[in-house]
Amino acid sequence: MDLHGLRKSYEQGELDEEAATNKPLEQFAAWFADARRIKGLEPNAMTLATASADGRPSARVVLLKEFDASGLVWYTNYDSRKGAELDANPVASLLFFWAPLERQVRVEGRVEKVTPEESDAYYAVRPLDSRIGAWASPQSQVIANR
Repeated sequence: MDLHGLRKSYEQGELDEEAATNKPLEQFAAWFADARRIKGLEPNAMTLATASADGRPSARVVLLKEFDASGLVWYTNYDSRKGAELDANPVASLLFFWAPLERQVRVEGRVEKVTPEESDAYYAVRPLDSRIGAWASPQSQVIANR
């Protein structure tokens, strides 16, 4: 299939360096606020790319749960493929793609676990069916049936 002619003209979301702040998290917060105003957009959805100890990459969409001066926070099952990869190689890349704004934000860096207390507090506020699913099915492993 030839996709050479499949093209869109991108005209909004231009990066104006004069208007941008030199503080990355402040700039991210402003752009995130813009993304939150778009109806139907899940602004905290981000692609998380990790790599195994031998460098084999993998990516999946996860949800940002908070951010502040110390960094960006998401949660995952430590026994999942991404959990194992981050344990062996604690470096990751994130990509937020906000198509209606014609904007993407890339973040790269070292990953650290939150405290067990923070992890437990997040788990406690998840919907019941989500907690049951997380407990009952080992992530990234084949299950015999539904």
